[in-house]
Amino acid sequence: MKLSFDTDEGFGQRAKLGLIVLETDESLEPEINRIAALPGVGLYHTRIPMVADVTPETLMRMKQDLPATAATLPETMQFDVIGYGCTSASTVIGSDAVRDAIRQARPGVQVTDPLRATIAACQALNVQRLGFVTPYIPEVSARMRDRLQDAGIEVAGFGSFEEQDDRIVARISEASVLKAIETVAAQAPCDAVFVSCTNLRLLNAVEQAEAATGIPVFSSNLALAWHMLKLAGLDAEVTGPGRLLSLCSVSSFR
Repeated sequence: MKLSFDTDEGFGQRAKLGLIVLETDESLEPEINRIAALPGVGLYHTRIPMVADVTPETLMRMKQDLPATAATLPETMQFDVIGYGCTSASTVIGSDAVRDAIRQARPGVQVTDPLRATIAACQALNVQRLGFVTPYIPEVSARMRDRLQDAGIEVAGFGSFEEQDDRIVARISEASVLKAIETVAAQAPCDAVFVSCTNLRLLNAVEQAEAATGIPVFSSNLALAWHMLKLAGLDAEVTGPGRLLSLCSVSSFR
């Protein structure tokens, strides 16, 4: 017996979001899934090849894989926003080049990445002096500092775990990240602290970090999730831990 059926819009009636995650990343998906769990929002993930060693050379290699990776997202969907989940590669490749590569497969789609999202978050929070925590080797951290300063954001305090293996970065404890935030915030007066890298975990500790430092604290994952929802044009207020998510609603910065 053949059964009759009706069709509807499926998931993502209000917004369809695509997310390109690194093959080696273990932290972005669990954190962003919690932040983007809003009614009517569909979030769809795909993975891009990446080796464990994070160097400018390995990061640049992803540029050639971006169009094909974006094409693996469901082709029947008209995505509102696609996010590329790598802060360091966005720095090395360049945010505009990332956008252009993804648009080869998804013409006209809005694209963001953690670097672009962080600059937008600093503007939204009126951050001029930033504390900066990374897991990167010095060469990668220096490039990102340059990009932030190019955007008019002064890096007032800085510290890095200097860990090249992304598999180990995923295992750095939130307690260690919290201690690093407090150390960097104490170096010099700053308006906020940014924790770079989608593989560093912060979501469960962000409110503790803000209580300890007295200033906004956010990570690549928090900034990327916030900016994707902002670009999707949602009217609902973003809820979540930390000042960026709790105090800066999407509707306030459309």
